[in-house]
Amino acid sequence: MASPRESLTRRHGTGGRATRAAEGRPKEHRMRAPSKQEIRKVVLASLLGATIEWYDFFLYGVVAGIVFNKLFFPTTDPFIGTILAYSTFAIGYLARPLGGFVFGHFGDKLGRKSMLVLTMLIMGLATIGIGLVPTYAQIGIAAPIILQTLRLCQGLGLGGEWGGAVLMAFESAPPHKRAFYGSLPQVGLALGLMLASGVIGFFSAVLSNEAFISWGWRIAFIMSAGLLFVGSYIRSSVHETKDFAEAKAKMPEVKYPLLDAFKRYPKMMVACMGARLIDGVAFNTFAVFSLSYLTQTRGLERSSALAVVMIASVVMSFFIPFWGYVADRIGKARVFGFCALLLGILGFPAFWVFHNYSDNYLYVCLALALPFGVVYAAVFGTMSSLFSDSFDPSVRYSAISFVYQFSGIFAAGLTPMVATMLVAWNGGEPWYLCAYLGSAGLISAACTLWIRHLNRKGFPQIGRASCRERV
Repeated sequence: MASPRESLTRRHGTGGRATRAAEGRPKEHRMRAPSKQEIRKVVLASLLGATIEWYDFFLYGVVAGIVFNKLFFPTTDPFIGTILAYSTFAIGYLARPLGGFVFGHFGDKLGRKSMLVLTMLIMGLATIGIGLVPTYAQIGIAAPIILQTLRLCQGLGLGGEWGGAVLMAFESAPPHKRAFYGSLPQVGLALGLMLASGVIGFFSAVLSNEAFISWGWRIAFIMSAGLLFVGSYIRSSVHETKDFAEAKAKMPEVKYPLLDAFKRYPKMMVACMGARLIDGVAFNTFAVFSLSYLTQTRGLERSSALAVVMIASVVMSFFIPFWGYVADRIGKARVFGFCALLLGILGFPAFWVFHNYSDNYLYVCLALALPFGVVYAAVFGTMSSLFSDSFDPSVRYSAISFVYQFSGIFAAGLTPMVATMLVAWNGGEPWYLCAYLGSAGLISAACTLWIRHLNRKGFPQIGRASCRERV
């Protein structure tokens, strides 16, 4: 039986070129498998960097619906102000595909490490800048324009961050543990959200509402300066991944990685974007929109609502690696697909509790912790390895970055606005929104079955034989 690399050679007719290219490469590209100590260092760098990046990005989402609608988009109608504030949230998602394209392209050609250091600098400086922007009352229309520009820079940085961070861990891990190691950078989402919610919640609790809206929120953004220094130092000390070095040594150079990915994996690209839908819709429903719903519609105090999200994030940080461990044993697609469907269903009981028992803090915590902290953790935790395992290393950074970031425009960036409008159309009740979430879960589950089918057909991907049976 032919090896995956031999299959790739026959299907693309590149055997001679690949051999000659390998012979012409420097020997340092022919890397040994990384040691356990090196793997731990790579995972730590990916996790800490991802935590900082997600903290910066989520900080904006947490503040958008409770501060920016007042300071940068003043209007007599709170509904319109919230919609305008969330429009800047969506702009960050619009910029992410461009960031994924640019950094994915150079990440596939030059390496993962250098791109990750650059994306962190962009994200960190943009976040500090947001904390320094004057308000609409101070400089007029220039305030929301500057805010939009900085949010655009945040989106560009994070667009390249996600793919690189998960690949550093995924490609450095042993084949039979790639779902587990690939899930560890995903914990950065939970930790970043926990930090963002915790910092904002702390300042909300110790400051008066007027002081918090006037200047307290700015401290959380400016604090990124210290995090930026630590993260950049850690990432600069790691080595390039084995998969990337081997692809550079043994395969002909791909001139345009994203274009090559679309040519060789057109169905897989579409299937992965469809599977990504529930991730974006569920996250922004539970972690972003629920804050506005609980505080503005159900009357829960802002600090209490932030604490609920923070508790769910703590739960998620433990369940993400747990689901990665499970996926290595029963299959990534099984875990992802089943939990995508379940997550769509759980929106109904969760918002039923929010709607009817918002005065019972324990009920509200449980209603968010189960779908968001436990079930969503399975979706987000296994998504990185499920997508990474579907493309070969020569195009992997570009492919998974585009899949994740482009689908995020519709799956994630528009969800807070869509959710706000659906609840308004439903007379303040959340059932239209729950139906929207359920539809996303159904679509993602179906696309996961498609991914599994495509993987079993035998795509020409390097290094697949050792892990395909667990897809």
